[in-house]
Amino acid sequence: MNETDASLRYGSDNLSLPSYLTNFSIMGIYLPAIFFTIAVYSTFNNRQTIKAPYVGYRAWFEPTFLLKLRFVNGARSGNPSYKYAVLIRDEQFKDSIFVVRRNDIDIAVISNKYLDEVRLLSTAKLSSVQAQVKNLLGKYTYTTVMLESNLHVRVLQNQLTPNLDMYLDRASVELEFALGKDIKRPEAWTVVDIQSIVRTIVSRMSAVVFLGHPACRDEAWLKLSVDFSINIFNTSFTMRMFPPFMHPLLALVLPARYRVRRNLDAAEKIITPLIEEHQRRRVQGSLGSDESTEETLLTWMLDNAKGDEALPAKMASRQLILTLASIHTTSMAVSHALYDLCAHPEWFEPLRGEIEETLQGQQLGNGHLPRLEKLDSFLAESQRFNPPILLSPQRLVMQPLLFRDGTRLSTGTRVAFASADILMDPSVTPNPRIFDPMRSYRKRRGQEEGHRHLFGQTDKDHLMFGHGKQTCPGRLFAVAEIKMVLARFLLDWEFEYPQGKSRPTNFFLDEMVFPDPSAKLMIKERVRN
Repeated sequence: MNETDASLRYGSDNLSLPSYLTNFSIMGIYLPAIFFTIAVYSTFNNRQTIKAPYVGYRAWFEPTFLLKLRFVNGARSGNPSYKYAVLIRDEQFKDSIFVVRRNDIDIAVISNKYLDEVRLLSTAKLSSVQAQVKNLLGKYTYTTVMLESNLHVRVLQNQLTPNLDMYLDRASVELEFALGKDIKRPEAWTVVDIQSIVRTIVSRMSAVVFLGHPACRDEAWLKLSVDFSINIFNTSFTMRMFPPFMHPLLALVLPARYRVRRNLDAAEKIITPLIEEHQRRRVQGSLGSDESTEETLLTWMLDNAKGDEALPAKMASRQLILTLASIHTTSMAVSHALYDLCAHPEWFEPLRGEIEETLQGQQLGNGHLPRLEKLDSFLAESQRFNPPILLSPQRLVMQPLLFRDGTRLSTGTRVAFASADILMDPSVTPNPRIFDPMRSYRKRRGQEEGHRHLFGQTDKDHLMFGHGKQTCPGRLFAVAEIKMVLARFLLDWEFEYPQGKSRPTNFFLDEMVFPDPSAKLMIKERVRN
C-alpha cells in the first residue's frame, strides 16, 4: 500500500447519514411494521414529565413521533416552522426552561442564567458522565466502565494538564512524522479527503500521549481508535431511533454493535503487552532508569489504578473512550477551519504571516501557541458557526434540584444548555450572522480580561467545553492540537475548493453537528518566499 492510500484509507467508514441508514437494511421487509410500532409508541407514550413548555409542535393534534423525527435532522434546519428554540433562541424561552423531544428522551434546555447555581454542583447531584453514558446507551456499547470509576478523568486532570508542555512537545514531534507520511506534497493542485487525513494525523498525536512508542505508530491501533468512535456512534444513534423495549432485539442484529465488541477485543490484545511490560519494569525497579521508559497516560493510569481498574479489558475500554472524546471532535474542528479559510481566502496570508513571525524559523512547539492570537480568534469564530453539538453541556439530575427562582427539576431529568445558539444571540455576539475571524482578537486587545475570549475558554456564554466543576478536562490539550495541525498545514500547503465547489453544508443528527463527509479540498505544496 502506497503513502497516498495510507493517507486516505481511514475515511472508508465515514459518519454520514447514508452510512447510518444502512443499519436499517437488516430489517428488510419488516420496516413498515417497525415504523408503525415506533409511531404508536411515541404517540401514546407522550407523558409530559418535565414541567416546562414542550416546543416544536406544529399543531396541538400533531403526533409526537413526527416532532421527534423532525428533530433528527431539523434541529437547526433553518425552517422557522420547526419552532425549536435551539434553532431560534425564542425570546419567550430565553431566560427560562423549555423542552425538546428527542427520539429517546425529553431534554430540558435551561437558561444560562442558572449556570452559577449549577456549575459547582457535585456529580452526586448533577452528572455529566451519567448523561454521556445514557447518550451512548452504555449497556449496549460497553461504555458503562465510565460509571465504575473516574480513572479516565483523573488521568487528564492529574497527569495530562499539569504536564501539558511535555506531552505537547511529544505530540509536535509526532505531528512532523505524520506530515511526512500521511499527506502528499503535490506541485500541482490535487483533490484529497482532508477529513480522513486530519483524523489520521490527530490519532497519531493522541496515541503518542495515550500509549507512547511504539504503539503510537501501530497502524492497527490508529485504525482502531478511529473506527471505535464511528461504530459507537452508529450503534447508539440507531438504537435511540427505536423504543427501549426493542433495544435487546436490536442489540442482537446491529452490525455496528458487533464491530464495537471486536474493537474492544482488538484493543485488549494491543494493550495487554504494554501493561505486562510496565508491570515487569515496576517489579524489577527499572521504571525511569533509562530513556526507553516513557511516561504516558496509560502508565500513569496503571500506577494509579485502584481495585480492578488496571485489568487489561477495562484499561482497553478506557483508552478507547479517551480516543472517543478526543480524535473526532478535534479533527472536525481542523476540517471546519480549513473549509472556512477556503470560503474566506483573504485570511490565509494574515494567519501565515502571524505564524511565520512567531516561529522565526524555529520548529513549532507548545511555547509558540499562546502567541498565535489571530489563529486562536479564527478558530473561535469557526467553532461558533460550526459547533460539534448544539446542546452542551448535558447533565443528568441525580437528586431533586430547586433553583432560587422556585424552578424544580426532578431526579432523572436530562438537562442541557443551548450553547450553540447562545453564541448566536445578538445580545452576546453583535452581528452574529457575520463571519468575523478577528472578533475575539479585538476583544482580547480591548479588555484587561483577555483570557475570557480565548478559543477553549469557558464562561456563562461559552459552554462548548462545559463550565464549572465538570468542564472538559482535556480541552487545553485538544485546543493545542488543533492549533498545531492547522498552523503546520498553513505553512506547508495551499488549500482551495475543487472547481465549482463552495463551503460544504453541515448536517445534523439530533443535536450533533457534522461536516459533510463527502466534502473534498484541493491541496498543493506551498512555495515559501
